[in-house]
Amino acid sequence: MPDLVFDDVSITYRTSGRNDRGDVAAVRHVTLDLPAGGTLGIAGESGSGKSTLAMSVLRLLPKSARIGGRVLIGDADVATLSFGELRAVRWAEASIIFQGAMHSLNPVRTVGEQILEALELHVADAWPTEKARKARVTELLHAVDLASAKAAAYPHELSGGQKQRVMIAMALACEPDIVVADEPTTALDVIVQKQILSMIAQLVTERGISLLMISHDLSVLATVCERIAVMRGGEVVEVGDALTICTDPSHPYTRQLAAAFPEIGDPASRMNPVSTRTREVADAEQRFVAGESDVVMEARGLTVTYRSRGTWLRAVRNVDLAVHRGEIVALVGQSGSGKSTLARTLVGLQQPDAGSIVRFRGTDLPRRGAKLRAFRNDVQMVLQDPSAALNPKLSVYESVAEGLRVQRYRGDERQRVVEALTDAELTPPEHFMNAIPQELSGGQRQRVVIAGALAVGPELLVADEPVASLDASARGEILALLLSLRKRLGLSALVITHDLGLAWNIADTVAVMYEGEIVEQGPTEEVLLDPQHEYTRTLLAAAPVIERRS
Repeated sequence: MPDLVFDDVSITYRTSGRNDRGDVAAVRHVTLDLPAGGTLGIAGESGSGKSTLAMSVLRLLPKSARIGGRVLIGDADVATLSFGELRAVRWAEASIIFQGAMHSLNPVRTVGEQILEALELHVADAWPTEKARKARVTELLHAVDLASAKAAAYPHELSGGQKQRVMIAMALACEPDIVVADEPTTALDVIVQKQILSMIAQLVTERGISLLMISHDLSVLATVCERIAVMRGGEVVEVGDALTICTDPSHPYTRQLAAAFPEIGDPASRMNPVSTRTREVADAEQRFVAGESDVVMEARGLTVTYRSRGTWLRAVRNVDLAVHRGEIVALVGQSGSGKSTLARTLVGLQQPDAGSIVRFRGTDLPRRGAKLRAFRNDVQMVLQDPSAALNPKLSVYESVAEGLRVQRYRGDERQRVVEALTDAELTPPEHFMNAIPQELSGGQRQRVVIAGALAVGPELLVADEPVASLDASARGEILALLLSLRKRLGLSALVITHDLGLAWNIADTVAVMYEGEIVEQGPTEEVLLDPQHEYTRTLLAAAPVIERRS
């Protein structure tokens, strides 16, 4: 099995056109090695260069990228490989799990066909018959906790977490020697994340697979990786064994990363995300008190049934839920539990079954006209996938201003866009206004989506995994922003998440959803510290934690 070596690697991007910034250095003089059968994690914030470094392994960078130094797979310099040689290396010798499953899967082919394609093109001799290849597809789906029937599904029929599991199955299909995993569990709930990380760790141990994993979460990397390198501004600022990096780091930035993800039950992190913001009031000492007259959004007996491939599926079952003025409610549960369907129904994008009650400010949701326009000004949704939410042809300014124009904003549009970008931690805003989505990192794109939602000044924010793709520092800033907006403006928020640490950080109330039903709900401290339902206890047990030295 080959080693993977980065030998003094520097990567710059040539920019041109309206966003010409000259040569932008994304990676600066990085030297790292991944021995055969070893595991190396690379941590860092969005834009630190970690994904650029990962994509250089199989020459997947755009034409505007220039690489200095050497990237070696065994004795072969990747830069010198012919197209035929590189094609032989891809998938069969080294494969990549991409961060954005939505845009890495072909929308017009079933996921089974897409896994089969890798087997047919790269390792036909290993599975020579169609029957053997289909059996391999079933084996791979089971390995990532998907039913074999999902092979017949199209990507749009799967949840975000299920699509990510398909990507992992594809990367493992040809039994590569090296797997590069770029945020492989970002879209997964904690239960599936634990399963995937355990599966990856088992494969590394049993088959000697080398793993290069990219993540902004040190606790995730520590679960699988023996060594961790920390990147910032394109440079490696610290590297060492995982335990030391997580529990006794020497660099200030590494210490910041280690503190960014809260430990459930830690009083210091309750209502206190790691942030540069100064809180005017100790939010940890505040307690939200709900009153019946303060209900902003409520659902009673909410049921949602839809037809899929000739079968009626009940995604949401008899749900009762209320969000009060100034309250932050965290809706937690596994991928596919019905959380996103519930959220879409509450904002009027999905119709509930007859007999369901959904009200905003005590009245039924409007369906058309001026009342619908006003409702959409007061209730904004932040979608899970920023790449799908943003028009690739629009600049950041146009994307954020779009909602203001739809709502016929009467103030200074440019000033409001600047404020929204600043609130979303895209600073200085002038640096980002002319950029298009392809020129931004995944975390930066998500912050643009959040800025667009905040621009119109909503009363209720329905956020579907709002920080799932953000790095540690930006995560804390956005969570602190939600708390600040709640305090200053009385903003209410329903946050859909699989991150229990997020709920501990900012939520007044937690509702746990399982198979379309809310199985437990109540004040955050009660639900997370004294769970009554077995499923809630399972979620808590699956959450990754950094084992600190005593």
